[in-house]
Amino acid sequence: MKSKALPQSLKIGIVVILCLTVIVFSFLGSSIHTMSESTIEEIGTAYMAGMNEQVSLHFETIIELRLTMAESIAGIAAGDGASGYGTREDIEYGARARHFLCAALYGPDGGSEMIFGDPVELNHPEPFLESLRNGERKAASATGSDGGGVILFGVPCEYPMSSGGGSLALVVGLSTKYMGEVLFLDSDQSLSYSFVIRKDGSYVVGNEGDAHENYFDRLTNIFAGQDMEADACIEQLQAAMNAGEDYSTIVKNGGSRRHIYCTNLPYCEWYLVTVLPFERLDNAISGMGSRWLIIVYAASFAVIAMLLYIFFRYLKLFRNQVSELTRINAEMDAARKAAEQARKEAEQANAAKQEFLSSMSHDIRTPMNAIIGMTSLALDNTDDPKRVRDYLGKIALSSKHLLGLINDVLDISKIESGKMTLNVEPVSLREAMDSIVNIMQPQVTAKNQQFKVAAREILSENVCCDGVRLNQVLINLLGNAVKFTPEKGAVQLTVYQEALPEDASRVRTHFLVSDTGIGMSKEYQKVIFESFSREDNTRVRKTEGSGLGMAITKCIVDAMGGTISVRSEQGRGSEFHVVLDLEKAAAPAASEAADGAAERVNDVVLKGRRILLAEDNELNWEVARELLSILELELDWAENGEICVEKFRNSPAGHYDAIIMDVRMPVMDGYEATAAIRRLEREDADIPIIAMTADAFSEDIQRCLERGMNDHLAKPIDIQAVTFKLKKYLK
Repeated sequence: MKSKALPQSLKIGIVVILCLTVIVFSFLGSSIHTMSESTIEEIGTAYMAGMNEQVSLHFETIIELRLTMAESIAGIAAGDGASGYGTREDIEYGARARHFLCAALYGPDGGSEMIFGDPVELNHPEPFLESLRNGERKAASATGSDGGGVILFGVPCEYPMSSGGGSLALVVGLSTKYMGEVLFLDSDQSLSYSFVIRKDGSYVVGNEGDAHENYFDRLTNIFAGQDMEADACIEQLQAAMNAGEDYSTIVKNGGSRRHIYCTNLPYCEWYLVTVLPFERLDNAISGMGSRWLIIVYAASFAVIAMLLYIFFRYLKLFRNQVSELTRINAEMDAARKAAEQARKEAEQANAAKQEFLSSMSHDIRTPMNAIIGMTSLALDNTDDPKRVRDYLGKIALSSKHLLGLINDVLDISKIESGKMTLNVEPVSLREAMDSIVNIMQPQVTAKNQQFKVAAREILSENVCCDGVRLNQVLINLLGNAVKFTPEKGAVQLTVYQEALPEDASRVRTHFLVSDTGIGMSKEYQKVIFESFSREDNTRVRKTEGSGLGMAITKCIVDAMGGTISVRSEQGRGSEFHVVLDLEKAAAPAASEAADGAAERVNDVVLKGRRILLAEDNELNWEVARELLSILELELDWAENGEICVEKFRNSPAGHYDAIIMDVRMPVMDGYEATAAIRRLEREDADIPIIAMTADAFSEDIQRCLERGMNDHLAKPIDIQAVTFKLKKYLK
């Protein structure tokens, strides 16, 4: 079959595409070359600013270090205050030990007395001496007896001089060459080179190998006969020096260019001048531009050839195969995406389930161990009421902590979504530490270990944080410390605080958990906070653990805006350091109004009040009946919500004083029963209804209030909470 000729419009389109391709690629190459050349000055400016900032900061650090060393030598000269001044030999030894070339005493009149080293002559003595007279630390330049440059560091110091008077300052010196090496001013590895000069242009550091005695002369030479431009540049540079401002300019001389950047330096009247010759950058940019053009043109022709080949090769196949290929590709892509999504969801679901089960087991076992241990001790000491009460108190603390953990870990949506919310409220560090000690004591006692808790420098005992999460972090760390510490070892928890100058309302709180256990390797310390990480070591293979404890701890600390670090050595023990910036909380104090309200609540008598309790679980009904019997209430039991509504409907008005309503019940739940009672046409249809349920999250409480209940009580039953709620709503 004879192939058809291409339509005229298609031929014209191909030609237009080829021409546009050549034009676009040519314009692209030319634009890249032009932009590369035009941006070199911006690159130079950014480089110079950063370079000068680094050198300036480095200079400040070096000068500050040397001045501090000079102050330490002045401290040697001052002596200990009891035995008088230090000897000159001690001063000389201190200066030589710090690698200074010389040391001298300066009097108020400017006279000097060398302690060791060759005499030096200040280049500009007045500013230096004036600063010393004002009690300031100062750096200055001088000339040694051999004509070499010396940098002097002066600090206030009173010491007897041979002339009979007292010294004004102690001055030590270093060579300018050494300072240049320390400041990297003569580094061959840098694109730029730097000088340290005075306001008059004379050199302080960095003029080795320069034939000019003054930097302004060097600058004039750079302009090569352009005297007006040189004078204008020097005038602008001096004006910037006088104004204390940075100065930046680009000097052009024929085909060469230099970027000059000047900034003032601390502790002296010196200025840092950095020069960046553009020759290397110009050559690099020019070469890069040429290579870009070659690459662009080669790419354009390659693309054109490829387009032509592909176009003619697949033109005949396109009409017959495009729809089929599109359909197959779409189906394959959809299947691949579906399989990938299913795999990710399965992995995420499995990981979430494993992490949930492991973390729940790890967190619940610790307080459960305290509860079981204290219960056993209470049973063994029934003849000692005082000890039994103490054990029961510790059981209550551990139970409350366990209840808080259960309320958190049972929120499946939080674990699956990876989100964590904090319940920030005032917390007493003293009570938190007491609770942790009570929880950990049975484990420590079982291994015959020493357990110490130390608190020092506590600036604010009451802070705002999530107390349950804080307990979880410390119990995780202490649990691991006990677990990996052998018998008769030591475990310690230390708490201390420091002020935050930038925020007086917060206090930085440090928690240190240390032990004398088996320690860990340097390699494992790098991955200890990753999920399921455990050191592959025969010392820990027999130790139970999921490998999630430290990952959970790190997640909680991060959520609280803190940091956690570890320091450990194998065979020497480990130390975990948690730092939290916590908001200070006021010490708990009831107001007069609250006291009055509490007094009025306490005046309410519960004896003989009739309470209708809706509870479908018979065991829960028995527990509630026994616990509430001490209040001398008259309780009536309804097995579900429907029976509760019927009993209330068939009772005379005012027969029941309040209803305690479970939420999850068969036949009719608590929400439906509450709504049905509120709809009754009775004068006591507004009877107080208090929910008592295991649904204890904030959204559950809000839902109860929205459905017409007056208040909420969380299971397990707290007799004090029940008493307070009933007195609050009964008249």
